[in-house]
Amino acid sequence: MHRKKHIWCAVMIIMITAFDQLTKYLAASRLKGQPPADFIPGVVRFTYAENTGMAFSMFSGARWVFVALTAAVCAGVLWYMFSNRAAHLWLYWSLGVVCAGGIGNLIDRVLYGYVIDFIEPVFVDFAVFNIADCAVTLGAASLVAYLVFDLFKKGDKSGG
Repeated sequence: MHRKKHIWCAVMIIMITAFDQLTKYLAASRLKGQPPADFIPGVVRFTYAENTGMAFSMFSGARWVFVALTAAVCAGVLWYMFSNRAAHLWLYWSLGVVCAGGIGNLIDRVLYGYVIDFIEPVFVDFAVFNIADCAVTLGAASLVAYLVFDLFKKGDKSGG
């Protein structure tokens, strides 16, 4: 049972990471040095950007700190997941999605010293981001939802 779950989760992590890297390759090869390209006019455009920091370019220039931190967190998450400590499938898959996003951005930091971003929402003032960022955000939101759900579920069992 656990082996099948581990295989499918590993496939999911590889697929998200590969999709992230493919889209970043396309962004670098087609957008770098070019003006932004509308995807959905007035909503989203593709703009090539190199982010040397973390979210919103904070802490720019701390490449190896981010590499070490991301590698340690991803390794810890993978160990937790694949040692069968994530009892609930919801928790397991949420962690896998977060880890896939972390690995996608880790690859960029190691190879280039920056993360390639290219998705720019134009209907709101927001940072340019990428598929790995989406995975981290959605996985983290799912993780928070799981933790809230689990907290209330445990509260119901205690009779409170």
